[in-house]
Amino acid sequence: MGEMNGEGEIEVLENDIRTLRKQLQEKVQQLKTLKKHFQKNCITKLNNDEIARYSRQIILSEIGVQGQLKLKKASVLVVGAGGLGCPASLYLAGAGIGRIGVLDYDEVELTNLHRQLLHTEATVGLTKVTSVQSYLEQLNSQIEIQTHHTQLTSDNAMTILEQYDVVVDATDNVATRYLLNDACVMLHKPLVSGSALQLEGQLTVYNYRGGPCYRCLFPSPPPPESVTNCGDGGVLGAITGVIGALQALETIKIILSNEGVLSGRLLLFDGQQSAFRNLKLRPKKPTCAVCSETPTLTKLIDYEQFCQMKATDKDTALTVLQPCERISVREYHDGWLSVGRGHLLVDVRGANQFEMCQLPGTSVNIPIEDILSNRRTGEIFERAQQTMLPVYFVCRRGNDSQLAVRHLAPMFQERDLPAPRDLIGGLHAWTKTVDPNFPIY
Repeated sequence: MGEMNGEGEIEVLENDIRTLRKQLQEKVQQLKTLKKHFQKNCITKLNNDEIARYSRQIILSEIGVQGQLKLKKASVLVVGAGGLGCPASLYLAGAGIGRIGVLDYDEVELTNLHRQLLHTEATVGLTKVTSVQSYLEQLNSQIEIQTHHTQLTSDNAMTILEQYDVVVDATDNVATRYLLNDACVMLHKPLVSGSALQLEGQLTVYNYRGGPCYRCLFPSPPPPESVTNCGDGGVLGAITGVIGALQALETIKIILSNEGVLSGRLLLFDGQQSAFRNLKLRPKKPTCAVCSETPTLTKLIDYEQFCQMKATDKDTALTVLQPCERISVREYHDGWLSVGRGHLLVDVRGANQFEMCQLPGTSVNIPIEDILSNRRTGEIFERAQQTMLPVYFVCRRGNDSQLAVRHLAPMFQERDLPAPRDLIGGLHAWTKTVDPNFPIY
């Protein structure tokens, strides 16, 4: 009975919170409308609140009153409200950028909170753009925050990007990078591009004052199986904070027309050594498909088809095996694990991930790097030859396990061993279809 009362109290509180959020949004909208009306004719001067708020940067010789007015008149679109987009938009809002657009299709999850610090436990389940908007409006009521709760596509990119002066690429996938690059070139917008993975980050500015664009450096996309995002490779939150803050800095320098913008240069940050390196990039490519004087690409294309990968930052699914080389997690559970049929299960995740959680019956943990380099394939063949049992491979989302099977299948055949197979969807699929209590990350 006590448990039922507890559940009832939780439901009542959740309903109350939803009602309060709705009321808060209505009040915020009323406040924004009033401020827009009041500030409409104040774009050419700073009010007393703005002078007090921004005084510590106005006294800088690189900014001054005229520089602060430039920031006030400027508009910036931050594409991605995650690890990079949060610090970038935070420092842009703090600096007084007059209008900031935040674009993201996703909702806040618990796994975001270690690095996406504008989101909180209270905003889990909300759209990321709503969460960011709420935080930034509390930080700076003098500016306007616009939200775009959508996935950026070839159909909407030009319409959205043309509304802003500068675009910040805070995404984590190749297809969107090409889309943003091409749209910015066609619209003559500078693109501030950053990325962060594990303990490293990098930053550059594309399409700025005769500098190269992304296609100048990377005319063709990389193979899908070679691409790693922070969801698969991991990232330390402080790294995204460093790069996101630097993206805000470059954006401010662009708006102020200051010298030293990272156009034609790549800034590399090694968090392990706390070291920065500044590399000179190749100049603008005369034959670039999009930014040359005679471009062959004059309108946006299907970037998912061009890159052979989805334009999303999560749940990227590779398909490199034939159906006969794969098995569903349900089929594996019902036909092998639960009935005790003999087999070998190889988990190809890294040791840290394996320590977090593993499937029951896992025979061995051999990271994918050790398989592709053949450093530890001997262990697999030795076990398989001793038992002549079928071998299954599993990973977090069913991508690396496919690469393992593709790499090892010819060697299994040479040794007359049963063909290896991978578990479709990996541990994510296991949680969704077999055991909802299995940890997901």
